[in-house]
Amino acid sequence: MDVLRRTSLAAGGFYVMTFVSIPTLALYGPVHDPDYIAGTTSETPVVIGGVLEVIVALAVIGTAVVLYPVVKRQGEARALGFVGARVLEAAGILVGVASLLTVVALRPAGADALVTGQALVAIYDSIFLLSQGFIPAVNALLLGSLLYQSRLVPRVLPVLGLVGAPLLVVSDAGILFGLWDRLSPVAAIAAIPIAMWEFSLGVYLIVKGFRAAPVTAGMAATSARPAQDAAV
Repeated sequence: MDVLRRTSLAAGGFYVMTFVSIPTLALYGPVHDPDYIAGTTSETPVVIGGVLEVIVALAVIGTAVVLYPVVKRQGEARALGFVGARVLEAAGILVGVASLLTVVALRPAGADALVTGQALVAIYDSIFLLSQGFIPAVNALLLGSLLYQSRLVPRVLPVLGLVGAPLLVVSDAGILFGLWDRLSPVAAIAAIPIAMWEFSLGVYLIVKGFRAAPVTAGMAATSARPAQDAAV
């Protein structure tokens, strides 16, 4: 297995892994109850959701680290920007998780901590809007343009990301100005192209790997040389 195939498998695996947080929509439901801290609802769903989001944060960084050596050959500045944006996205996710776990930790205080708990949940919602809303749109523009130009994957895949990015930004703006809720059908529909882009990219990289392209010719030659030397 050459270096490009190992890279595609790792990148694809990390991208698919970022979807493990889908259940958090239901797991975090109870914590949005204004009386959650003073209530008797189980803490387990929130803790499980936090663990899933930590996994996502690590996988997000993994996608950038693994893909950087490949996509930098098409555009180093954009590739570096992609790494920085992915790290920022992961940091936002971790801050959000810390906010909700702090809410859980405040439950022994009961009603005295209700206001603080509501503020922490509001912080999570605000950070979510940026870390899992706006920044993924930036990621799609950066990585999508690199993959579209390099033809490392079928162009229909990065097109999904390039089309979905502005839709996601508009959706986030609507949420920010109170035109619709984060869980509204409008927001859900606007997020579909980006979700399809990331999931289909992950599956393609696992199943097919990178297409042959000029930007990876040097890497393929480098990885083939040690195998030839070993055979001799």
